[in-house]
Amino acid sequence: MKHPHSAKHAYHRLERREFIVSAVATGFALALRPIWAQTTTHGAGVNIGTDETSARNDKQDAAGPQSQQAPGIVSLFLCGDVMTGRGIDQILPHPGSPVLFEGYMKNAIGYVELAEEVNGPIPKPVEFSYIWGDALAELDRRKPDIRIVNLETAVTRSNDAEDKAVNYRMHPGNIPCITAAKIDCCTLANNHVLDWGYPGLAETLKTLKQANIKTTGAGHNIQEARAPAVIAVSRKGRVLVFSFGSETSGIPWSWAAAPDRPGVNLLPDLSAGTIRDIGNSIEQVKLEGDIAIASIHWGSNWGYEVPRGQREFAHRLIDEANVDIVHGHSSHHVKGIEVYKGKLILHGCGDFLNDYEGISGHETYRGDLVLMYFVSTDPSSGNLISLDMTAMQIKHFRLYRASEEDARWLKNVLKREGEKFGTSVELGADNTLMLRWVV
Repeated sequence: MKHPHSAKHAYHRLERREFIVSAVATGFALALRPIWAQTTTHGAGVNIGTDETSARNDKQDAAGPQSQQAPGIVSLFLCGDVMTGRGIDQILPHPGSPVLFEGYMKNAIGYVELAEEVNGPIPKPVEFSYIWGDALAELDRRKPDIRIVNLETAVTRSNDAEDKAVNYRMHPGNIPCITAAKIDCCTLANNHVLDWGYPGLAETLKTLKQANIKTTGAGHNIQEARAPAVIAVSRKGRVLVFSFGSETSGIPWSWAAAPDRPGVNLLPDLSAGTIRDIGNSIEQVKLEGDIAIASIHWGSNWGYEVPRGQREFAHRLIDEANVDIVHGHSSHHVKGIEVYKGKLILHGCGDFLNDYEGISGHETYRGDLVLMYFVSTDPSSGNLISLDMTAMQIKHFRLYRASEEDARWLKNVLKREGEKFGTSVELGADNTLMLRWVV
C-alpha cells in the first residue's frame, strides 16, 4: 500500500494509516449469513439448497461457535496488511539497522518513540509472540484450517534501498514473530516487498521458505511470482492462493516480474484479457473441491468508495476465472463486504499490524482498530458459509481486544458501507454482529 505520510508534514503531523474495523470487539464476532437464513443461533448455518446440506448445517448451528470446524467445511483466517518492519522490528529480539531514508524520519526508533509518547513505554526487547497479543487466543479458540496474511515488508539485511518515500524491512532473525501465529501463507504482491531491491526480495523468499511459510505473488521470475501457494487441508481438500498487485496501490511498474527478472505479480490492467489469463492459470491447477483465493493489493489509501472497475473485476474473477474468494487489501481502513453469487468479496481489509501508533491524521477512521476475518467455505461449491470477524486494537505495537463501544461503532460503519452491496448488519443479543445478504 502507499504510505500515508507526506514530506511536507512536520514530525508530529505524520499521517497515520487507518482503517475501520467492521467487527466486534471484546471477542465479539461478525457472522455473515444470507438474509433468509435462520439467526436464532450463532454459527455457520446457511441453507444452500439441498436437503443434505441443510441437514449438515442444522448440525453446525447446534454445535455453536466451533461449527466452522465441521467435517467438510474449510475454515480460513484472513487479514489485511502485516507490517512488521521499521518500529516493530526495533522492539523484537533481533532488530536490524534502524537507518531510514525517509524525508521526515531517519531512524526507525523514532516510530517507537512516537508510540510511547501516546501510550507509554513499550518493553524492549519483546517476545516474538508479543505483537499478536489477544489475537493468539482468538486464533487458538477458532482453530482455522489455514492462516493467510499479506506480509507487507521485506525480510532482509539488505541496505540496497529503493528510491521511494518509505522502505520497510524486518531482520530475518525476527521471522519467529510470523511463525508465532502459525501463519501458513504470506501473499507478497504489494508495494513494500521490494523496498530493499532484488537482494532484499531474494532474502525474503529464502527466509520464509526456511520457516516453512508458503509464499505467492513474488518470485525470482514471473513463473514463480504467478504460481499459487497450494495448501492441503487434511480430509477436506486444498486451498489455492493466488496473489496479485495493482499499480493503484503504489507498486512501481519496474517491479513487475518477467521471465528473466525477479519481481511481483503485477496486474497489467483490469481488462477481459487479464481475466482470461488468470482464469487459464487457475484452470491449470484447480481440482474439484479446491478453494481458489485471489488476494489483491489494490486501490487508494483513504475513502470507502469501491471503484466500479475494481468491483466489476472482482465479479468477473468469480464469473469467468473460477475464483471463490476475493481477498482485497491496501486501503488503510476496511471497506464494504460483498457476497456475489454466493462468493465472498472483501474489497479492502485494512491494516492488521503496523507501527503507526502515535502518528496523527485521519483520526475519524480509527486507525488503532484492526480486524480478524474467519471465513467458513463449502469446498463442494466454493460458497461462503459464514464470516466471523473479531475487532482488535493496536496499542504498544500489540493487539488487544476492542471494546463494546467500538463494536457498536463498527457495526454502524459496516452497515452503512454494506448497503450499496445489498448487505445489512445487525447486533445480536450475544454481542455478535450479523451481516445478511440477499441471495
